[in-house]
Amino acid sequence: MKNKEDLCLIVMDNCKELGLKVNKEIKKIRKTDNNYLIPADITRFNDGEGKVTILETIRGKDVYIISDTHNYSITYKMYGMEHNMSPDEHFQDIKRVISAIMGHAKSIRVVMPFLYASRQHKRKSRESLDCALALQELNHLGISGIVTFDAHDPNVQNAIPTLPFDNFFPTNDMLKAFLKKENFNSEDTLVISPDTGAMDRARFLADILRVDVGMFYKRRDISKIVDGHNPIVAHEYLGKDVKDKSIIIVDDMIASGGSMIDVAEELKKRGAKKIFFFATFALFTAGFELFDKAYEENLFDAIYATNLTYIPEEILKKPWMQVADCSEYLAKIIDSLNKGDSITSLIKDNSAITNYKKEKSLFM
Repeated sequence: MKNKEDLCLIVMDNCKELGLKVNKEIKKIRKTDNNYLIPADITRFNDGEGKVTILETIRGKDVYIISDTHNYSITYKMYGMEHNMSPDEHFQDIKRVISAIMGHAKSIRVVMPFLYASRQHKRKSRESLDCALALQELNHLGISGIVTFDAHDPNVQNAIPTLPFDNFFPTNDMLKAFLKKENFNSEDTLVISPDTGAMDRARFLADILRVDVGMFYKRRDISKIVDGHNPIVAHEYLGKDVKDKSIIIVDDMIASGGSMIDVAEELKKRGAKKIFFFATFALFTAGFELFDKAYEENLFDAIYATNLTYIPEEILKKPWMQVADCSEYLAKIIDSLNKGDSITSLIKDNSAITNYKKEKSLFM
């Protein structure tokens, strides 16, 4: 059946699986057989330059471009050699899509679950300000808004003060997965922030669970730089006693994972019973061997992350890896934005813990 609505999705190659699920969920929400996916041909010349061709009309459509800029599994041949695409190349492809449909689409929103260059969100001395520049580029191209999740620093939206910047948190979906699998008891659970930067996320989760919150402070050696960072000298803990407690360590992403493991080790030394990692984006930039070793040493019990970024199949099969499916949540967001409905309830959704408490009370 031909789609007569004005909503359409252009899903980049780096986000196919999630995009297909989102399309399916929107169909469920709207109780229709309409297909909202618009095919796009994203090709590469042998020298690495790219080109985008949109294969169906998007005239008068409300277009949502969905891209996982951190999917490193996408490859192409450049000068006869296999080349893995970088975030910079994925972002460039987003701009190519915009240039191909600009002037024809009614509106264009860019959906980047992991906000491109979000870790380079503020300037220290003579540094580039990549995230702000990227957002301004998209703004200058004439898009209608940005949709992202758990931005490393939401204040970066100040770079585009007149452009809608919708930052969502997949906490509810992660809690659904957690509460379904683990035995949760608010009396013996604490939420811990691994550093000062993640404190707002930790408080957000702690408020939903109605539990106490603590924090680690990373004391760094500012006289040295190792791998682009000042090395951590010690982790200082501020908060309630963790002895015999179940701990949820919250952050926006797991990169190499070294800092998370260090915090878990410190908590185990202090007598913590169980340790769970909550991270919206599980990147594993240094591989998974560190986590295998830490799991064998009983330093943590499980990682809860989302399917908003690429996770290799090898890691998905690990006994310590639990992934929350956020496709329904993203579908609801896109559906609401397209219809012009309020998104407040989606931002403040805490139905997972509410339903859990209701179900638990039935058996008490």
